[in-house]
Amino acid sequence: MRKSNKWVHILLGIASFVSVFPILWLLLTSFKPVSEIYSDTFRILPKAFTIENYVDVFTRSGGVFWTWFLNSVIISILTTVIGLILSTTAAYAISRFRFRGRKGITMSFLLTQMFPGILLIVPLYIMIDQLGLLNTYVGVVFAYLAITVPFCVMVLKNFFDAIPIEIEEAARMDGCSQLGIFWRMVLPLSLPGLAITAFYSFLTTWNEFIIAVTFLKSHDMYTLPVGLHHFVNQFSTQYHLMAAAAMIITVPTLLLFFFAQRLVSNRYFYKKG
Repeated sequence: MRKSNKWVHILLGIASFVSVFPILWLLLTSFKPVSEIYSDTFRILPKAFTIENYVDVFTRSGGVFWTWFLNSVIISILTTVIGLILSTTAAYAISRFRFRGRKGITMSFLLTQMFPGILLIVPLYIMIDQLGLLNTYVGVVFAYLAITVPFCVMVLKNFFDAIPIEIEEAARMDGCSQLGIFWRMVLPLSLPGLAITAFYSFLTTWNEFIIAVTFLKSHDMYTLPVGLHHFVNQFSTQYHLMAAAAMIITVPTLLLFFFAQRLVSNRYFYKKG
């Protein structure tokens, strides 16, 4: 190993440790007894591992954590599925068809990515309030779609542009319809892009806090990030419950990440030579 490469690896190792250490600390804290968490003695590893924090999270307030978990799952899945349908059809139309206003639509999608999503909260709140959809799944999903769909359209458009048009022309000469070409040829060739956009939509919705706390009013409609915020009181913070709940929240995203990673690397479709 050359000396320059050695220092690069050392710097990368330090950067990786800095990135991973907060998660490791959170994981270890979730298994610490309450008395040890609030102790003045600094310890990284707990003296005795316990799962009481996880039990308290699930049994707290009559199991309301399960309700928050279900709300997050429903909202995230709906946003991902609906957003993927809208994004794929819109991106394919922009990529393959030539129509009036095509460049303007593409530019509008790009412009939405230049501004922080929080700027959309006020107009979205007014629209959803006038539609009577506040504190509902539909209203929150509508707000999340307004944020995630433009990005997904631009990502998928680049994947569709990379597919040679000659493949579609050959399929059309063989008698395949436009819908058949899109379903049987374009989408399978774009699976890595679909996996990326699906993971982005799910992760954005799963971890989002500002829109959820603004649009959801009742306690039984909260998502996990909003529910996690309620472990912070005016005079105290329940670190043991926050640590355990945070680790539980990361499990679905980790599972989805490994699944999306396999799709992106095409392990399902190609064998190593």
